[in-house]
Amino acid sequence: MATGDLNPNHYPAQRAAKVVQHYLNTRHGSPFRLFGLHSVENGSAENVNDTGRKYQLGLTVHEIISNTTLNCTAEVIFPDGAEQQPPVVQVSCEDLSKSNATAEEEAFYQQYKSNQSLVSAQNLPDSYGHIDPDKKPFWHLGIVASSFVMLNESNENTLYNMAQVANITQLATENEQLKFDSHILLHDMVSQEILHWKLLFTWSPAEGVEVQDMEQLRRCNH
Repeated sequence: MATGDLNPNHYPAQRAAKVVQHYLNTRHGSPFRLFGLHSVENGSAENVNDTGRKYQLGLTVHEIISNTTLNCTAEVIFPDGAEQQPPVVQVSCEDLSKSNATAEEEAFYQQYKSNQSLVSAQNLPDSYGHIDPDKKPFWHLGIVASSFVMLNESNENTLYNMAQVANITQLATENEQLKFDSHILLHDMVSQEILHWKLLFTWSPAEGVEVQDMEQLRRCNH
């Protein structure tokens, strides 16, 4: 693996930046707030004794729903060791609060918290790339929940994208959070495999997304 200054367009810098994207979604993502990598401006890598490899990045991220771009600096450490360990991420972004979606989140939460019938949706998006407008918040929730998996599974040899919410079903709950059972498809960009994960997660405006259980299902080709 290269050390020193990195080409921002090459795989090592892009992979580390993707980890930052997943991290931001796990911390700040919601049905109306979703982060994607816009560009890597600069990067460097160094070996850290007894720890792993540390990447320093300057990057911009796109808050997709509000269509705002944020300048960020980040440090990503991929731990050494034979066992998979999630990378350690620290990130700082200018104006992170400006892509605020509080009103939309509260309206969505109240609608489905008080809904008499529990909602479900399949194939987001469908084979034509279409998602009904009223189902887009559930697609966004699936992306945020899948970001926990992609962050947890990332290392220096991986690159993951969300492919599809195959199924998402609202579950009854006694507490203040909305609860969902979902089947998520991830695209492993290195092997070109489609990975199937079953996720159980909750969401509320106050607590954000919390993944309670994640299980990789049998791999099959699509």
